[in-house]
Amino acid sequence: MEPAAEGRPSGAAKPRVSGELQLKTTLWELVLYVIFLADLSILTFGMVSTDMYYLNKAMSRLFVEPEDGTRGFASIGSRDDFWRFAEGPLLDGLYWDKWHNNTTLALQHNSSHIYYENLLLGVPQIRQLKVRNNTCSIYPYFHTLLEDCYGDYRYRAEDRSAFGLKNESQWKYTAASSLSPWYWGSRGVYSSGGYKFTLPESKEETVEKLAFLRQNGWLTRGTRAVFIDFSTYNANINLFCIIKLVVEFPATGGALTSSHIYSVKLLRYVTYYDYFLAACEIAFCLFVVTFIIQKARNIVELKKEYFRSVWNWLDLLLLVVSILAIAFNIYRTVQVSLLMEELLSDAHVYPDFYFLAFWQVLYNNMIAVNIFFAWIKIFKYISFNKTMTQLSSTLSRCAKEIIGFAIMFFIIFFAYAQLGYLVFGSQVEEFSTFPNCLFTQFRIVLGDFNFETIEAANRILGPIYFITFVFFVFFILLNMFVAIVNHTYAEVKADFAVIPSQELQIRDLFRRGCNKALVKLKLKKPEMDTKPADESLESKKFPATERKDISQLSNEDTAKEKSQLNLSKLQKENEKIHQKHPSTEDTDAVPAQSYVSTAEFQQLFRYTARLAKELNNINAQLKRIKKRMYQLKDTSGKTAQGSA
Repeated sequence: MEPAAEGRPSGAAKPRVSGELQLKTTLWELVLYVIFLADLSILTFGMVSTDMYYLNKAMSRLFVEPEDGTRGFASIGSRDDFWRFAEGPLLDGLYWDKWHNNTTLALQHNSSHIYYENLLLGVPQIRQLKVRNNTCSIYPYFHTLLEDCYGDYRYRAEDRSAFGLKNESQWKYTAASSLSPWYWGSRGVYSSGGYKFTLPESKEETVEKLAFLRQNGWLTRGTRAVFIDFSTYNANINLFCIIKLVVEFPATGGALTSSHIYSVKLLRYVTYYDYFLAACEIAFCLFVVTFIIQKARNIVELKKEYFRSVWNWLDLLLLVVSILAIAFNIYRTVQVSLLMEELLSDAHVYPDFYFLAFWQVLYNNMIAVNIFFAWIKIFKYISFNKTMTQLSSTLSRCAKEIIGFAIMFFIIFFAYAQLGYLVFGSQVEEFSTFPNCLFTQFRIVLGDFNFETIEAANRILGPIYFITFVFFVFFILLNMFVAIVNHTYAEVKADFAVIPSQELQIRDLFRRGCNKALVKLKLKKPEMDTKPADESLESKKFPATERKDISQLSNEDTAKEKSQLNLSKLQKENEKIHQKHPSTEDTDAVPAQSYVSTAEFQQLFRYTARLAKELNNINAQLKRIKKRMYQLKDTSGKTAQGSA
């Protein structure tokens, strides 16, 4: 918005009208954006439900961490533990053939209903990834003692040759599908290929098959990861549950377990509420198209100037994320419609729903990021408020100081992280990797840390590391950060205290609109404006609290006001001349109607205020020097009289 320039005559209302029109435009943009934000919120919360959490928790209690005291998936620590879990808790959970009173439940259509409500889709699948022999280097001194060497998993070191009995799929390598995503585990990134086999529909046959594989050495020294995949569908809540249990066998020995349980809604349009969400999706697409046209028009008009605003960059980021979310949604919907019938056509094969769940989770994450940036954009419209303007001005003014502070902070922070990793990395889990060190130090700053672990790892360097880190980072650096922000906020608040409030506020526009509506509905009498135009303008420009301060202005401010009044009179005389001589209007009227922007006005006013402050300080110093000279003159005169 453009404020009315100082010294402008009351009749020159063009800047004020322009600012009011721009404020109305911003208000309509705010209303439109609130509708867009409401639509996006409905879409976001329509993707998730509390049933997802409880379904994930039920499956986790059954397979990962059973509550009946049995050893579940999380307790696997070796290859023997894996076979014990596969032949025990895994089969008991997959083949649900017991009723509440322990009576045998007859399976209908050879299908299992986990927890009586979750239909097991197809059959489960187990696959493993191996590495070749001699994929690591042995020191020459140990060549006579060691013949085999199996390194960590790498895609180039992956073993793809047949082994064991070599007569079925579990002994032969199956290439990865181009659409299946890779898995990011604790010890590596694993491909989607491997040695695969599916479990039979009968529990007895599955027990025999697993025992046969265990006895014939299906798990070898080169095995680095085993994946157990299966999917369920709960018709009561229309949710698919895709479960992936992963056991990693690192080169160090032992086993590491991780589980991923995704509850997703793949069948979207079933209930009336789903169709309402579909309408919201269409509205969301229309909003995005509208914003794209609007931003393209702004870029064409402003060109390079458009990219100098942080809010414009945020708008572009929001549009990019929205477009990606729409693309994800369309792709996921098409893939579900194409693959759903194919995956469920044969009950004797494993349906790979993990691929669909992967894209659904990506879509949910994209929508979550989208609504985050959408809420951040609200600050753009509430910046008309004085408090919000002070906060934004504080952050923008202290940005350079914060950047300098951040450089110093992270130098010390990374130095302590490397120290902690090298000293405690082999003993303490929180320092086992460098990223873990960084997160652990942030936890130390927040007070969430177990000091006994590093003290037990190193009795000398442990306490020294902890005490010095807390002293330098917590007591010094963080307090420096708070001091920078507080000092800048005090300066901004002082500057805003001397700036007259000349801009229209959104609340004023709301109040006017409400008053007009009440008058039209005959619920309120129209207000009679008995004040002159000049007086009403002055009262708008200077509130009551500021009009009281006018009487306390210095002589310099009074002279400034007089010069402004003289300038106003000259401008009025120029307008009369222009009325008599219209030919000179085009050349002379431009300076009278020119005005500056809000940001330029505030910057010039702050500069003027600082200059006036410096001049006052110089004036005070000159007065003190003059007073001192008079004192010295009086003292010298008295001394001369005394000597005479």
